Amino acid sequence: MTDTQHEEAVERARKRVEELRAFYIHLAVYLVVNIGLILLDLAQGDGLQWAYWVAIGWGIGLAAHAATILVMQSRVGARWEARKLAEFTEQEERHLRGV
Repeated sequence: MTDTQHEEAVERARKRVEELRAFYIHLAVYLVVNIGLILLDLAQGDGLQWAYWVAIGWGIGLAAHAATILVMQSRVGARWEARKLAEFTEQEERHLRGV
């Protein structure tokens, strides 16, 4: 493995770690906020009236975030990323050459 390949591998790994850390933060905020909202809703009496709607809506967004991380860490995501990187690099090079 060349130094350049090693640096690229380290950069990809660093990016995946950052994405995973961001997901864990998103999950933690989701849990803390929704537990608080559920407790608030229950404290008003009459059981759960509205807090579950927030949990459902936000949960859909959280699931989309998780799915994005899984796809981006898969081989399919890596191949797509490499193709797009090559495509955009070629476009930028053509633009710089004035073609």
